[in-house]
Amino acid sequence: MDEALIGGLLASTLRVSTPLILCALAGLLSERAGVIDLGLEGKMLLSAFAAGAAGALTGSLPLALAAAIAVGVALSMVHGFACVSHTGDQVVLGMALTMIAAGLSIVLGIAWFKQGGQTPPLPDAVRLSPWFTGLAAAIGPLPLLGAVLGAGLLGHHALVYGALALVPAIWALLYRTRLGLRLRATGENPAMVDAAGLSVKGLRYGALVGNGVLCALAGSSLVLAQNANFVPNMTAGRGYMALAAMIFGKWHPLGALWACLLFGFLDAVAIRLQGVVLPAALGGGAVPVQAIQALPYLMTVVLLAGFIGRSRAPAALGVPYVRER
Repeated sequence: MDEALIGGLLASTLRVSTPLILCALAGLLSERAGVIDLGLEGKMLLSAFAAGAAGALTGSLPLALAAAIAVGVALSMVHGFACVSHTGDQVVLGMALTMIAAGLSIVLGIAWFKQGGQTPPLPDAVRLSPWFTGLAAAIGPLPLLGAVLGAGLLGHHALVYGALALVPAIWALLYRTRLGLRLRATGENPAMVDAAGLSVKGLRYGALVGNGVLCALAGSSLVLAQNANFVPNMTAGRGYMALAAMIFGKWHPLGALWACLLFGFLDAVAIRLQGVVLPAALGGGAVPVQAIQALPYLMTVVLLAGFIGRSRAPAALGVPYVRER
């Protein structure tokens, strides 16, 4: 295989996988604490809108990120208020958050910017700039190393490296710290956590705060790095793909990472297959674009159908905890 093609596929895989990794880690935090989150898609979407709107109005990258994080955490607090404090149905609320976010982002976009729900293109000052470009240029002429390492692993924006760094960080938090043990125990046996004198609600709210921040970063990466502005429904099911990756990864950060990279690789391959002509033996003609674009979503269905029954979820996942008096 051509070295440039390998480097290009690797770079595309990392870029496309970044929002999936961040979103899968967000779902992992909340579900390890016992809270089902089907609202990942909605949190990503409304956070992306907040980043695009704040960036367009202020021209400031920090303010765009702050607005996205504020919206992501606010949605997670709504989630917690309804499901943790008031024992609401977690599945219903997650779907409701997604539907509200889809409609609200369009309504606000039309009202504020008059561009059919889109935000204006963001200036370069608001965009995430690539890192290590000098090093990538320096090793670029080297055979193999330049194409794979230089083009594939270097020259990405901060959220790409941040997402990869967060995987071992969250693994260490969950499996090497007392707080992580308490979070996992909250998702397995909240009555035991309560009997130990710890607050089940407090731990679940804390997990949801981290969940909101990670969803906000995932949505921000779509606007501040991949696209030039916010577009309605731009998440395009990524929240559900991240959920599938988390289940396929058995609620473990490293497993979720590999599943997200698989989705990202399929998406990168799908982009490069557009316009490819089939051999004459297979009928010739171009491969249908719709069939190519469906590859990551078909894989989502396959993984959910094949592995959701084999993965053991946290025992208390989706079960509201009511303290016995």
